[in-house]
Amino acid sequence: MSVLVFGRSGQVATELRAHAPVTALGRDAADLTDPDACAAAIRAHGPRAVINAAAHTAVDRAETEEDLATTINADAPAAMARACADLGIPFVHISTDYVFAGTGAAPWQPGDATAPLGAYGRSKLAGENAVRAAGGPHVILRTSWVVSAHGQNFVKTMLRLGAERERLTIVADQVGAPTPARAIAAACLSMADQLTADPAKSGTYHFAGTPDTSWAGFAREIFAQAGLSCDVIDIPTSDYPTPARRPLNSRLDCSATTTAFGIERPDWRAGLGDILQTLASEGQSS
Repeated sequence: MSVLVFGRSGQVATELRAHAPVTALGRDAADLTDPDACAAAIRAHGPRAVINAAAHTAVDRAETEEDLATTINADAPAAMARACADLGIPFVHISTDYVFAGTGAAPWQPGDATAPLGAYGRSKLAGENAVRAAGGPHVILRTSWVVSAHGQNFVKTMLRLGAERERLTIVADQVGAPTPARAIAAACLSMADQLTADPAKSGTYHFAGTPDTSWAGFAREIFAQAGLSCDVIDIPTSDYPTPARRPLNSRLDCSATTTAFGIERPDWRAGLGDILQTLASEGQSS
């Protein structure tokens, strides 16, 4: 039996498919707007574990389509978790720092009070609560600022704009940590294996890169590693309004993940180097 992954073309799902013998289901095989179909897929495949790497991640669009976001980010994971609980197999569900209010400067711990700022965070929090309520062996893995060589993300946007412009204004008062999708994929697989052996490890955990930085700091490192001479001008979030509010503090305390699973925070700067190397080999460096 293999690990069943919901999601196929997203950043983490792509890394899972590239580096592990998983069965990945795209929208054609598992429509997350049909939670019952997701549960049926689990029963039909009979996997040894399930990883949910699919989600409605359009943060701004979620403000005007919260019902859809809730179906995908809460109702579908709820059905998956119940199916896994019925089968007695581990369920690993990827969540987000957006479940927090983003206040203060201290890293958020898994047990801290949640207070999402918008529809996306509310939908993801509802999904977390449903996974816990299912009662099976599970890990809810909150992560942040996911980046890879695949799909659309901050690294690719900065490479494109940095090659076109002499300077960019980038938000500097949102602080968190970029997290390579490859490292998230590896963490999910390790957690699924360890849950099989020890279901008592079930719970909510955090996983993010190190060191913490701002979006402006991240941009500077991207340009430095890519050899782009583009200046970064720091601006506050208030100068870059978006439909959905972003948390200012996305720092995550990942110590419980290391203690329970032996998984250390990845250095995102090394991960960035790997991403740039992959993009260059594919002719996508700019």
